[in-house]
Amino acid sequence: MATVASVPAPGGVIASLNGRYHRVALNTFMLIVLAHWAEHLVQAYQIWVLGRPRPEARGVLGQFFPVLVTQEWLHYGYALVMLAGLWLLLPGFRGRAKAWWAVALALQFWHHIEHLLLFIQAQSGQFLFGRTVPTSIVQLVAPRVELHLFYNSVVFIPMVVAMYLHLRPNEAERRTVACACAGHERTT
Repeated sequence: MATVASVPAPGGVIASLNGRYHRVALNTFMLIVLAHWAEHLVQAYQIWVLGRPRPEARGVLGQFFPVLVTQEWLHYGYALVMLAGLWLLLPGFRGRAKAWWAVALALQFWHHIEHLLLFIQAQSGQFLFGRTVPTSIVQLVAPRVELHLFYNSVVFIPMVVAMYLHLRPNEAERRTVACACAGHERTT
């Protein structure tokens, strides 16, 4: 006889991620996001505080594994992970929190497009806008390090707002929630 814990949630993996395992999934996703943030902040510190030339400012892991900074497929892969995480975890949010999470998803979609352009250029050797290196659209007006700090900020801020609101739902949101993130009972 199967126990309740061994019976999969209706709707499969995505329903489980947004129901019973929503808090674990959100915490895991945020750990990945914060580790990425740390790399960018260390890189910025290396440039603006330590005065390192940009090619030598590689964050923490990039100091030991320089290929992590120079390979476009890795940056594009992270952009895809972010996009997938935001999309997969969206159904677990309700009301105001869902609106903010959707904003982060939309902004990450654009960030992903920028990385896709960089990835295609790196793979093909054909660079846009007459440049000699892969260049994204917004990179025409903002240097790459600053641009990625900006993109990470504009995606991260609505994520934080969404998580704050998710943990503090109003009464209407509390009635429709499918997880126990805020300490409330899940709906069936």
